[in-house]
Amino acid sequence: MDKALTAIPIENQYCIDKEPYYQEAGSEISLYQAAYQLRIPMMLKGPTGCGKTRFIEHMAWRLKKPLITISCHEDMTASDLIGRYLLDANGTYWQDGPLTLAARIGAICYLDEVVEARQDTTVAIHSLTDYRRTLSLEKKGELLQAHDDFQLVISYNPGYQTLMKDLKTSTKQRFAALEFGYPDEETETAIVCHESGIDTEMAGRLIQIARHARNLVGHGLSEGISTRLLVYTAQLIVQGIAPIAACQMALVRPLSDDADIRETLDATIQACF
Repeated sequence: MDKALTAIPIENQYCIDKEPYYQEAGSEISLYQAAYQLRIPMMLKGPTGCGKTRFIEHMAWRLKKPLITISCHEDMTASDLIGRYLLDANGTYWQDGPLTLAARIGAICYLDEVVEARQDTTVAIHSLTDYRRTLSLEKKGELLQAHDDFQLVISYNPGYQTLMKDLKTSTKQRFAALEFGYPDEETETAIVCHESGIDTEMAGRLIQIARHARNLVGHGLSEGISTRLLVYTAQLIVQGIAPIAACQMALVRPLSDDADIRETLDATIQACF
């Protein structure tokens, strides 16, 4: 590890120095702050690309707390979260996992898209999300008491719910939840303009395309065009790509492989430009 990095206190390595841009859509900031003061575990619910991750980054900056983010996936094991013994030239040593590290230093631990992780892995968080606030490091023979500042936050996309891939009820009921959706037109316009540098008139056209696509959810689309994809499209246009080509590249092609859906969205794009 870089010597300069090791000289920085571990908790400071995970602090966010620059304010992440976030446009509040309701009262989510004050609600989250109240939950953090009580260290209530939080679930951020909403579709892909609607601002859940940006929100928790903004809140970590606002609260001046370190943030440790874990991108969940189906091959992730409990050891990936908690830690394991490793071997080097000097023998074996214990390496904390990101969840353990967050509990030790008092960070906000954010499990992104937690439903992607196996249920037997997510069970490992249970003791941290009730009155115990402890984590059992069985391989090390240690019962870790979480730092007073520690909070666990998960993001959850209800659109991913299936019989095989969903959170257990015993997991869901350990969290309070904030519901996120796509912003209203004015807020979304402000976000796209700020993140890309595009003008409001062009941003408005892109948002009209997105709103049309979102009306197709459940009628050929599982999810609508996200605010993230709108930002990508606007950035391409600012870069000099023709608007129709940018929309096809960043809005239509990632969203669906169905020829009829693509044709419908392409027609909407043509009508807007």
